[in-house]
Amino acid sequence: MSHEKKLNELEATAICGNDISSSCLYVSALAIAYAGQYAWVALLFVGAVLFLFRKIYGEVVGALPLNGGAYNVLLNTTSKRNAALAACLTILSYMATAVISASEAMHYLHTLWHGLPIIGATLGLLGLFLALTILGISESAKVAVGIFLVHLTSLTLLVIATIWFLATNGFGTLSFNFTQPVPGGHLLTALFFGFSAAMLGISGFESSANFVEEQAPGVFGKTLRNMWVVVSFFNPVIAFLAVAALPLAEVGPNTETLLSYLGTKTGGRWLGTLISVDAVAVLSGAVLTSFVGVSGLMKRMTLDRILPQSFLKENKRQSNYLILIVFFLLCVSVLLITNGQLGPLSGVYTISFLSVMAFFALGNFLLKSKRPNLPRPVYAGILTVTVALLSILLALYGNIRLHPDYLIVFLQYFLPAMLLVYGMLNRTAILNLTLAAMKSFAEHSPRFSRVARLLVRRKLRQLHQQEFVFFTKGDNVSNLNKVMAYVVENEFTNRLKIVTLLQDGETFPEELMNDIRVLDRAYEQIEVEVVAMPGTFGPELIDQLSEEWEIPKNFMFIGSPGDRFPYQISELGGVRLII
Repeated sequence: MSHEKKLNELEATAICGNDISSSCLYVSALAIAYAGQYAWVALLFVGAVLFLFRKIYGEVVGALPLNGGAYNVLLNTTSKRNAALAACLTILSYMATAVISASEAMHYLHTLWHGLPIIGATLGLLGLFLALTILGISESAKVAVGIFLVHLTSLTLLVIATIWFLATNGFGTLSFNFTQPVPGGHLLTALFFGFSAAMLGISGFESSANFVEEQAPGVFGKTLRNMWVVVSFFNPVIAFLAVAALPLAEVGPNTETLLSYLGTKTGGRWLGTLISVDAVAVLSGAVLTSFVGVSGLMKRMTLDRILPQSFLKENKRQSNYLILIVFFLLCVSVLLITNGQLGPLSGVYTISFLSVMAFFALGNFLLKSKRPNLPRPVYAGILTVTVALLSILLALYGNIRLHPDYLIVFLQYFLPAMLLVYGMLNRTAILNLTLAAMKSFAEHSPRFSRVARLLVRRKLRQLHQQEFVFFTKGDNVSNLNKVMAYVVENEFTNRLKIVTLLQDGETFPEELMNDIRVLDRAYEQIEVEVVAMPGTFGPELIDQLSEEWEIPKNFMFIGSPGDRFPYQISELGGVRLII
C-alpha cells in the first residue's frame, strides 16, 4: 500500500468507522433482546468501556506506531509465538467480519430486490472490495468516506424523525414498555447479558491500529475519538428511541432490520428505504475495513517470517495483492462451507474480537512493565486498564454463557489457524525431523532419500543464512544474554551482528568484548560478529546499514529507548525492541 500519500483524519476515520458504526444497524435490537427497555443503559456502559480503551490504544500505538495492532505490541514486549496468537485471533475476526457484513448487506438489499441471489451477490461484493483494495488504499479510502458520510446523515435523519414522531404522538409506548417485566426477571441480569451482547457493537475499534503507518501524523488518536463519539451517541440514543416508539413485542420479529422498520414507522416508507440502502452501503464499508486491516497485519507478519515471503509481492499501486487474494479466498471458502448460514460464524466473530481487545489491554500492562521509559503521547492508568480488561472478560464470559456452542465453533476455526502459524514458526524443527526421517528411509530407497535430504538441507541453509543485527550501547552481560536467548527462541538464524557505535576518540570497551566471547561459546548455534564503527544511531544509519548489509530493518533489534530518545519508533522503519 502506498506510503507516499498518508490518510487524513476523515479517510482513516471512515475506513474503521464504517465497521464500528455499522453496529448501529443491529446492536440496538441485540441489546433490547437481552436488556429490554434498559438496553440504552447497557449501551451507555459499552460507551464507557470504549472510552477506557481510547487511552489504552492511544498509549500502546503512540509508543509503538507500527501496523499490527495487538500483534505488534506483543511482538515488542514478549515472544513471537505470543504475538502470533493475537494475530490469528485478529485475522479470524476480520474474516468473520468480512463474510458476515457482506452477507448482511445482501440480506438488506434482498428486502428491496426480492429476486437477488444472496450467496452469489455476497461473492460479488467480496470480489468488488478485493479489486478496490488491490487498486490501492487511497482509492478505497475515497469510497469509504462517501459511505461513512451517507451513513451518518441517514442515522441523523432517523433520530430527528423519531423525535418528531414522539413529539407528535406522545410517550405512551415508552411508559407502557417500562411497565413490562425485564428479560430474565432481574434488572442486573438483564443489564449483564445486554452489555455482553452489545459489546459486539464496538467491533472495528481495533482496526485503526492495524493500518496506523498509512495514517498521517496525529491522525490515529483522532480516529479513536471520532469512533467513540459516533457509537457512544448513536447506539444508546437509537436504542432509547426504539423503546420509546415501538412496543417491545414488535422488536423481536424485526430484529434483523429494526432500524429500517423504525424508520418506516416514524418517518414513512421513504425513510425505511433510505435506512435499508444505507445499511447495504455501510455494511459494505465494513467489508472494506476488513481487507485494509488484514492487509496491514499480514504484511507485518510476513516481514517477520511468520507467513510465506511471497506475500510481500506488490503491484504498481504498492498493494500486497497476494495477501488480499488469499484473504478473499479464505472468506469465499467460509461462505461456501457454511452455505450462507452465518450463525456458526458469529461464534468465531464474538470470541475472536473480544479476545483481541483483551490482548490489547494485556499488551498495555506489558508495555508499562517491560518498556517503562518508552515515550508515549497518552498514558492509561493501571486502574483504567484493569477495569477495561475485566469488562472485556465479563463480556466474553456473558457471550459464552448465552451461546456455549460458540466456543466449540470458534475452536474449529482457531485451532487449524494456529497449527498453520505454529508450523511456520517451528519450520527448523520440522525440517530437522524430516531430515532424520529421510536418513532412516535411506535403506529402503537410497536415491529418493538422498534427493530429499539435499532439498531439506538447502531449505535449512536458506532459513539460517538470514543475518540479524543488535545495536548495543555497551550493555552488560545479562542484557546480551537476553538478546542471544531471544534470537535462539524466536528467529531462524545462525548469524548475529552485534554493533556498537563509537564517538570521536572512543575505543571499543574490552569488557564488552570479553562478555561477547563468553556468550559466543555458550550459544554455539549462533555465529556472532562484532562490529565497532563510528556513527550516531538514527534512521539514516539504519537505512544505510540495511542497504549495505542487505538486512531488512525488522531484523534489526535494539533495547528499549528512554524518554530522551530523539526519534519515534516508527521512524526507525520497523526496528524491533527485544529487551
